[in-house]
Parts: sequence; structure tokens; C-alpha cells
Amino acid sequence: MKVVALVSGGKDSCYAMMKCIEYGHEIVALANLLPSDDSVDELDSYMYQTVGHQIIVSYAECMGLPLFRRRIKGSTRHQKLTYKMTPGDEVEDMFILLNEVKRQIPSVTAVSSGAIASDYQRLRVESVCSRLGLVSLAYLWKQDQSILLHEMITNGIKAITVKVAAMGLDAGKHLGKEIAFLDSYLHKLKELYGINVCGEGGEYETLTLDCPIFVNARIVLDEFQVVLHSPDSIAPVGVLHPLKFHLESKSVSASLSDGEKTENFCKEKTGVDFEVQGDCPERCEATSQSVAEVTNLVEVTNLRLNISKTKKDNTFSICCWLQGPSKTSAGLQEDLTVVLKQIELQLVGYGFGWEHVLYIHLYIANMNDFAIANETYVKFITLEKCPFGVPSRSTIELPLMESGLGKAYIEVLVGKDQSKKVLHVQSISCWAPSCIGPYSQATLHKEVLHMAGQLGLDPPTMTLCDGGPAIELEQALQNSEAVAKSFDCSISMSTIFFVIYCSSRVASSERHKIQDKLDNFLKQLRVSNLEGSMSKVLDPIFLYVLVSDLPKRALVEIKPILHVMEGSETESETVQDPYCMNIPNYWGFQHADWHDSCLQKCVIGEKICAVFLSITGEVAARIFSEARDANHKVDHLTSLTEGQIERLSQFCLYLLSKVIMENKFSWGDVMNLRLYIPTTLDMPMETLSAIFTSAFNQLAEVEQRVKIDGEPIFNLVPVLGAGKSAASMNDIITFELFAQRS
Repeated sequence: MKVVALVSGGKDSCYAMMKCIEYGHEIVALANLLPSDDSVDELDSYMYQTVGHQIIVSYAECMGLPLFRRRIKGSTRHQKLTYKMTPGDEVEDMFILLNEVKRQIPSVTAVSSGAIASDYQRLRVESVCSRLGLVSLAYLWKQDQSILLHEMITNGIKAITVKVAAMGLDAGKHLGKEIAFLDSYLHKLKELYGINVCGEGGEYETLTLDCPIFVNARIVLDEFQVVLHSPDSIAPVGVLHPLKFHLESKSVSASLSDGEKTENFCKEKTGVDFEVQGDCPERCEATSQSVAEVTNLVEVTNLRLNISKTKKDNTFSICCWLQGPSKTSAGLQEDLTVVLKQIELQLVGYGFGWEHVLYIHLYIANMNDFAIANETYVKFITLEKCPFGVPSRSTIELPLMESGLGKAYIEVLVGKDQSKKVLHVQSISCWAPSCIGPYSQATLHKEVLHMAGQLGLDPPTMTLCDGGPAIELEQALQNSEAVAKSFDCSISMSTIFFVIYCSSRVASSERHKIQDKLDNFLKQLRVSNLEGSMSKVLDPIFLYVLVSDLPKRALVEIKPILHVMEGSETESETVQDPYCMNIPNYWGFQHADWHDSCLQKCVIGEKICAVFLSITGEVAARIFSEARDANHKVDHLTSLTEGQIERLSQFCLYLLSKVIMENKFSWGDVMNLRLYIPTTLDMPMETLSAIFTSAFNQLAEVEQRVKIDGEPIFNLVPVLGAGKSAASMNDIITFELFAQRS
């Protein structure tokens, strides 16, 4: 991509440019914001570093690139973490600056910044980029600061301190010193006082005088003045005010490292600078088609909509899909619009909106339509509609048309309150894959971390790793761990369950490698995390689902759900609570030891209950045998009758009820109840829905704690297969249940 780099003059923005080039991008312009008064060194700004701005004008010549500069007119008006366009705010100066760069250089598609740890700054850069249709590149984001500082020094960044404001740093001693000289001392201060060695806490600021991408010249500071802003005896604040400097020419053949020339960098001998003035254009943001316009494309009332909803009051799921012969289905845009509109109407009917949605499962019939799905999706779910954070999301291709459904199917998890904490990083970085758009990496709500589906994407390049499904899975797990660490937890210690989606393009002979890689990765990570830790470790459960396709033609996608403790509590237990009670023998079923072989459970105290229930051909045969129905063999999934499916549905509800009640939960605590149905079962979804609805109604008649009113409480999800292991995804029916007590 062609990149405009935001430069403050500091080491971070310069090293961020070097990383952009390393990952194949081309820096085509520089952009800088400076005080309106040249004599002022520093502004009272939460957003911009301006000390040393008098020298930045020389960057154009040093790099042979156009430099766009704007004097800051705004101030800090919108102080909340998530930025909303606010007239007169200093962020709008950045918008005007980058908008002008885009106008003069239309080929620019990305913006580079040196953000390392500040969500405040990152979110504002991402907001401006989103409004301008640009991609944010933040290759230093979430990187270890000690490693970063070492890399900057060893890669030839010559930067001096121009501000100090921390315990142990003295203006008279440490201003004007190179970071290489201060390296060991900064690490000593980190040990003594816990400072950020890269200055991310405002401990110090720098000015880069030379680096490998200064291909034309280096800056020589001839004279400066130390200005003491605060003579505090513990942490005095001082800045370096440049008085005189000159440029020293150097060979244009200088390279980034090891004598290799960089092909993606402009080596013109001269640069030019532009001062950007004016106010924000009246209409500088792209307009999108309104939801009202989109919904006119289809007539919702003429389509057969199916709705399901769990009964939990404060956190529940709503599901919507289109039922009917495939020949009646329109295109994906039309089907998805109908489904999203119906979900929106359901939310409004319950007094909610998209801002209450925690997670979205987006199922589509053809992954080739992924771009169309996103275009339609963003007409409904937007950053503006979700001020507390956009929901996390998984997108999967399922055999919808083969199952007699439309081309789009949506599940949403809804939280009644606004206590959710959302991690939404849109910048491309080395940390974890970016989420460019209105969907987030993870959403934490009531101690449950709902993580978006993770692919085996290399974060800085956003491309799939080569080497097959096991290699992709390893990268996906690393990405998941990076996200988990942002919530102070680990997938090896805090995961309740994993759902692993396997593409049908993975050969059956290769599928066992996926499970082996997952087991080994978690085991090694757990050993590493347990060193010196007293934290209790959850014993997660696993479900493997065979699907038609995944985004980017990935071979595997992993979706972890984690338990994140609030406060300092350590109470956390897994597996079944030993408490037991008399469980009614619904439909004549009685407990047998072999029933446990059908179940995977993760129970955390009396808070959370997660269950995977697998009905294999062998289990089905045993159920029919005990019901004196041994004449009906189950050699093939297609051999099952409606009567047999009815018996299996009763057994599943008996077993799930038993687990729920034994662990002191109720059906009213269920947030999600998903049934994975393989296409090889060869039974209409409408018929299956009626069978399971009837079983629930029968259960409600004999068990008062089960309330079934109106729509079903379960979601039927058509898949190619599902099971406990990657090598045998051949269940007849698979239940996924998640319950949480308020």
C-alpha cells in the first residue's frame, strides 16, 4: 500500500515507517501537526507530541518526500476513550490534514503511526482513517518496549531526548542525549520506579536526527536551550528548545540494513513541504446507502422467516434464517438484508438496539460473497450505533442452500446492560490480526470473554500462513493468546471451551494433525504460564465442526470462549459440581454410566455451565436398543426415521436437563443452545425443528422450570459434520449449551 506517515519527529514514528517498508509498503508522503505559534515548544495536548517541531520541516529534504503540515487549531474537547467527531477538537485537525493529503495524492491508501500502548491515540487515528477510507498501520502496537528500544538502536535510529518528565530523569543531565546512551539507565529506572522504557507514559520524548530512511541527509543540532517547565524536586519537567541546526548530506545509496537497498522507498534528492489550512469540508465523509433504502429491495412479509430466542432475561441469543426451497432464494444481499432487518426489529421489540449485541455469528451460503456480506452488514451495524463498542463476529460458510435455507443466517448474543468491554483494534500491527470495520476482536461481558473467530493470519501482512492446517492453527492460537493477554488472561488457563471450524478442503488424513497441534500448543503454553503462578487452570472442552469454507479460504478457524475473573477472586472450579439431586426420569430414561461418554462439561462453580453433547451412530444404536427398537440399525445417517430422531431428541433433552439440574442451573439460565445438524442426515430443517420443538414442549409439560413460549429456544445449524475430535466429525446430532447464572 502507498502510505502517508504521521511524524512527530520522535523515534516511534520513524521506526514505524521503517516497519512499513519492511512489510512491503511504500511511504509516499509525511504528515505533521504543529503548534500555531512557532515559539511554543509543547501544547497541552492528549494527542500530539510537538517538542522539536521547529526541525520537522527538514524531514522533507532528509527523506526526499512531500511533507504536509497543519497548525493545530483545536483543543481536547472529546475526552472519552472512544472518539466521536467533535467540531473544534484537535483530532479534527488531523482529519483535515490527512484529507488534504488524500486529495493531492489519491493513491494513498494507508496511514502509519507510532502508537505503542496508548488506546487514546490509536482509537483517534483509527477513527480518522475510518472516516477517510484509509487503513491504519501501527506496527509497534502492543510490542514489548524493551525489545522495541533495542531494535530502534540496533537498526540505526539516532534520536535524542527533547523532553524529560519522570523520576530519575534530570533536564540538565539527560536532555539532548541519544537513546543509545540512555538505554541501560532507562532500564534501571524501569526496575526502580516502573517507568516505560520507550516513554509511553510521558516519561520522555525524543527527536530523530538520523535513521536509515533519511536517505538524503542527517540533521545536526548546533545549538539548543534547556527550558525548565517544572522544577519539581522529584520529577522535574524540562524541554529542549532548538536554536540552530543544519543538514549534512549523505549518500543516497544508504540502505535499511545489511547493505540491501529498499525498492519501496522514494529516493528523490529534494522534498517539498505544504502547509494545510482551512476548516473541515462540509461533506468530507463518504455516504452510504441508508438502511431504509436497502430494505426496500425486498418484501419481508413474503418470505418465510424463522426466529428462535433463548429465555434468559439479561443475556440471550436471537437467531433468524430464511426457510424455503433454494429456488426461491434471492441473492445474498437481499437475504442478508431481510435477516438483519428482522433481527433489528426483534431487538427494538425487546427494547434493545445493536449497541446491546455482544457477538454475531454470520453464516453465509458462499464465501465468494464475503465482500457483499460485509457491505450489507455495515449498513446495519456501525460504530455510530454501538458507542460502547461493536460486537465480535465469526463468519462461516455453511451448506445453507443444500439444507433448504436462504443464503444468509444470523445469530446474535444480546446483553441487557452496557457493562461490556470491547477490544476493537482496526490498525494493522504485529500484535494480532486487525478488525477493519464494525466488528471487534473480543467482547468481555459478565466475566465471559467472547472472542471473534481467529484465522491463521500473520498480523503484519494479514495473509494466511503457508504450511497446511496445523501451521494455520498454530498462528490462530498465537493470535488468540495475544487477544487474551489484553484481558490479563490466557487461552491455556482461562478457556471454557473451544470451537474449531475445519474447512472441507482439509483432507481427512490431515485432520488429526489439527487436534495434535491444539493439544501440544495448549500444553506447552500452560507450562509456561504456570511458572510462578498460583492461578487455577480451567479444563476446557472441545468441539470440532466441519464446514464448507472459511474467510480467505482458510483451512481452520478457532473460536475460544474464556472465563475472566473480576476483582481478586480465585474461586474457580471446572467439571461437574458434586452436588446431586433426584433427577426425573423423563420419557422413561434412567441413568447409565455410558451416558457420560456422550458429554463434555466445563462447570465453573455455580456461575457457568458449558456442555457439548454428541450423539454418534454407536450411541444412537444403544438408545434404540434399550428402547427395544434394535431392528433399526444405524449404519448410515440417512437411515434414520422421524420417529428415531424424535427418540434421540428426547434423550438429548433428558441428558441436558440432568446436567443442568445436577449443577444447580435451570433452563432459564441458558444463553445459547445450538444444534449442529449434518447434511448427511437428509431430513428437512423444518421437520427437525418441529421434532425438537415438540420434545421441548413435552419437557415443559412435566417440568415447570422449563418455559417454552412462542419461538423455539434452540438454533438449528446445518453443517457438514461435527464431533469431539478432528478425526471423527460424524455425529448424528451435536448440542452446544452455554448457561450462566446472574
